[in-house]
Amino acid sequence: MPYRLSIINGPNLNMLGTREPAIYGRTTLAEIEQACRKRAEERGATLLFRQSNGEGALVDLIQAAREEADAVIINPAGYSFHSVPILDAMKIFEGPVIELHLTNIHARDELHRHSITSTAATAVICGLGPYGYLAAMDAALHLLEQKR
Repeated sequence: MPYRLSIINGPNLNMLGTREPAIYGRTTLAEIEQACRKRAEERGATLLFRQSNGEGALVDLIQAAREEADAVIINPAGYSFHSVPILDAMKIFEGPVIELHLTNIHARDELHRHSITSTAATAVICGLGPYGYLAAMDAALHLLEQKR
């Protein structure tokens, strides 16, 4: 049975490609999704790829992943820095949780430097740009394979 991955994207990521390209680049979320779907196919995994700007909707997606996915990859975006509800939802998920950021948040300004949601993550990938999504998928699959 193939591993099931859920990639959950937070606020403003739907604007990638046009939102602050000097920081986030010109790659769109649709292009990232296409690359992730290709990687899932190559690795024999299934993929749910979702985005929401709403905190409650993201909590719902994380909770739904308990039934839909073996691993979660989440880019909580701006919610990383203050969302206790997302943090709590991440703690409920029993499989690997990879937190992902396009930029190196540790090298950013004070507002974007400390992720509280990282405390609920199995691993954190940041600073690799769009490639970080593929690295996160490979890491999640590696962790799942180790549990077999």
